[in-house]
Amino acid sequence: MGSYDVSDESPERRFRTLFISDVHLGARGSQADLLLDFLRYHDADTIYLVGDIVDGWALKSSWLWPQSHNDLVQKLLRKARKGAKVIYIPGNHDEFLRNYYGTHFGGIDVVENTVHTGVDGKRYLVIHGDIFDLVVQNARWLAHLGDKAYDFAIQMNRLVNFFRRLFKVPYWSLSQWAKQKVKNAVNYIGAFEQALAAEARRHDADGVICGHIHYAVIRDEGGIRYMNCGDWVESCTALVEHDDGHFEIITWADHLQKPAAVPQVAARAA
Repeated sequence: MGSYDVSDESPERRFRTLFISDVHLGARGSQADLLLDFLRYHDADTIYLVGDIVDGWALKSSWLWPQSHNDLVQKLLRKARKGAKVIYIPGNHDEFLRNYYGTHFGGIDVVENTVHTGVDGKRYLVIHGDIFDLVVQNARWLAHLGDKAYDFAIQMNRLVNFFRRLFKVPYWSLSQWAKQKVKNAVNYIGAFEQALAAEARRHDADGVICGHIHYAVIRDEGGIRYMNCGDWVESCTALVEHDDGHFEIITWADHLQKPAAVPQVAARAA
C-alpha cells in the first residue's frame, strides 16, 4: 500500500475521494505539518473530515495553535473554494461543532454522519465512531485521563526515536508496542470494529468508514467492509478511493514524500 514516489514531473495525485480523521489541531502531538505536506501532493473530488480534526479538549487546557495548524485550515478552505466537496463529521474532541449540524461555512458542510456511495454503487456509512466507545460515553473523566496518558506516550516515543535516528536504527513505536502487549486493548479494538459493523448493517450499508481509535485498517467484519482512516498524530495515514473504486490506506511517514506500508497503529480510547 502506498508504494510510490512523488516527483516534480507528477506533483499531484488526484483521487475520487479522500478521508482524513484525528488530526487533533491544537494538541502538541498533532503532525499538521505532515498533513499539509500530504495535501500539497494529493487532491480529491470529495474530502471527508471524519472527526477530531480540531482538539477542543487540548485547547481548553492549554492554548496551542502554531502557524502550521492555521496553514492547514487555510489549505482545506482553499480546496473547497477550488471546487472540492468537503464534508466535516465532528468527533468527540471537536464536539463543539455538533451544535452546527446542517450548516455550511467556507465551502464545508457539517453533518452528524453520512453515507458515501462508491463507484460500484456500494454504500458506506461515514461516522467518527466515538458514540460506540463506552469509555467516552459513560466515563468521560477516564477518557480524558487516557488522553493525557496517550500524549505522554507520544512524547516519549519521539524521544526514543530521536536517539534511534542518531544510531540509524529504524522507527519504532513505543505506544504501538505497549498497546499490542495489552490484551484488553486488542479486545477493545475488536469490540469497536464489531459495533461499527453492526451500525453499518442498521443503516443498510455495505461498509463503514470511521476514525477515533487511531488504528488504520481495511478489512471485512462479518460481511461488512470496515475501514478506519487512522490518524495524524503518530501514524499519519489517510484513506483514499481511486477512480476505479478500490480503497487504499496511504501512510505519509516522513519528509521525503515517500509513503510506506501501514503500521499497526496504537489504538486511542479517547
